[in-house]
Amino acid sequence: MADNTSDNLRIRVERNPPESKLSELNIKCWPKWGCSPGKYQLKFDAEETCYLLKGKVKAYPKGSSEYVEFGAGDLVVIPKGLSCTWDVSIAVDKYYKFESSSPPPPQPPPATSSSSSQ
Repeated sequence: MADNTSDNLRIRVERNPPESKLSELNIKCWPKWGCSPGKYQLKFDAEETCYLLKGKVKAYPKGSSEYVEFGAGDLVVIPKGLSCTWDVSIAVDKYYKFESSSPPPPQPPPATSSSSSQ
């Protein structure tokens, strides 16, 4: 039986996005993470968007011999549910953010008067 989920679990890489996009995403307010060269088994329980300041990575999705390569200056979106091995050849320094699994509920309008009047 074919596994069709792999089409939904693609790493998307945008090479050298314009500064305007980075500002719009407010990347400099995101947390930072780094790692030294090596191989890392990773599972993404939420979609991650990251911007690499330094580094070079080959990400091998689980069960695949193909890889996605990205590095310094790339904006990368890693889908929720992806398990992969990161083969880091140059130490990574990145900004990252996880998407919440569902959009926040709409906020009720602010109350203008008390509804407990008797």
